[in-house]
Amino acid sequence: MKIRLSACVLALPLTLTTITGCGMTEKDSDATPSAGTSTSRDASDAMEKLSSGIYNMIGVKGKASDSRPFVTECSGKDTKTYFRIFHWWSFYPASAKDLDVAMERLKAELSKHGWKIISYGPDTSKNRNINLTADNDQQKAGVNIVQMAKNDPPKLSLHVVSGCYKVPDGQKVESF
Repeated sequence: MKIRLSACVLALPLTLTTITGCGMTEKDSDATPSAGTSTSRDASDAMEKLSSGIYNMIGVKGKASDSRPFVTECSGKDTKTYFRIFHWWSFYPASAKDLDVAMERLKAELSKHGWKIISYGPDTSKNRNINLTADNDQQKAGVNIVQMAKNDPPKLSLHVVSGCYKVPDGQKVESF
């Protein structure tokens, strides 16, 4: 468990840089794009809806983990008025053989629904997990999906992240 957690912690900055880079950037390639103005709750609801859309694209029987989106800061911005939404969840197919099918469906379906595939292929881990990273410029969101075939049970690990939101004037970021 400690090894997996450490690997996840080390991989997180790379994943977030990858997800929030590429097509989602505006002027500066390292800048997180603006996602507009919203309350934390409304942005969280929108992220959950976006994740549900991705879930529907999987197209195989299985179960998603029960997780809720959460609020975090926008790097380099005022934490009282700017925030991002992250939604990390997992998908466990009913049958291990459906894991490859689920990943291939996502690769095909995301492109049909406004997502641009940024990268796809095995990572450098011992397990050579298949990674898919995609951006949705219209939604100002990114997703990183890792196919963990050698986990027990096998699963897809999904990290969905928004661009930077600004709260409406006179309001503050609500953390949860």
